[in-house]
Amino acid sequence: MGETADTNAAIWKSAEAVEAWTAEAGRQERSRQAHRRFLALLLPFADRDEFTFLDLGAGTGAASRAILDLYPRSTAILADYSAEMVRVGEREMQRFAGRYRYVEFDMSAGGEWPAAIPATLEAVVTSMCVHHLPDDRKRSLFAEIFDHLAPGGWYFNHDPVRAEEPLVEATWQRVNDREDPETAARRQNWTPLDQARWDNHVRYIIPLGPQLEFLRSAGFEGIDVYWKHLENLIYGGRRPVAGS
Repeated sequence: MGETADTNAAIWKSAEAVEAWTAEAGRQERSRQAHRRFLALLLPFADRDEFTFLDLGAGTGAASRAILDLYPRSTAILADYSAEMVRVGEREMQRFAGRYRYVEFDMSAGGEWPAAIPATLEAVVTSMCVHHLPDDRKRSLFAEIFDHLAPGGWYFNHDPVRAEEPLVEATWQRVNDREDPETAARRQNWTPLDQARWDNHVRYIIPLGPQLEFLRSAGFEGIDVYWKHLENLIYGGRRPVAGS
């Protein structure tokens, strides 16, 4: 079977697609707020610590806002490649003026990171974006993140995974439909844009196991699944402390 064209850029750089995503995300975010706060709690900082973190594939900044709320002296660097996402994000991030900045960065492309991203970071997070990357790029991205972390720095990823067994997949779908009947009903009348967004969403989702192996091969320690709800989870690890 031949490869089909990657649709990430077409989806996320489209004003129409981003507006549709933003409307849906606003509804879903109510149920994700606790997950975002837990992601923030996983960072090894005290409430009043000063630190800078990188939010890769930040979109409109939902993960960054949760961290900035919990740690009032923290500073965020939000990296994204979609001008449309940044436009919406600037609106959503207004109350954190002076504590964040956006950097243009295409995380789907390997190679050197922009100079606007510090060479050494105290923490890196990703949220609902790594699953859009092919496996080889997931692996290389984790290695790049490791290289940019200070010794003792943590990386956490909040993302969906694919089930290993059809029965598990069916169970996840059944529970999701009961928890969110509105989305289940909408699936029966999807627009072409809805279908394109869904196809793009699931295209590169893989099981958990290989992703934890990608972290291990990059050199991370303390690797674990720190939170899980059906297909959505938070996993991560730490760059070892020098001399440990």
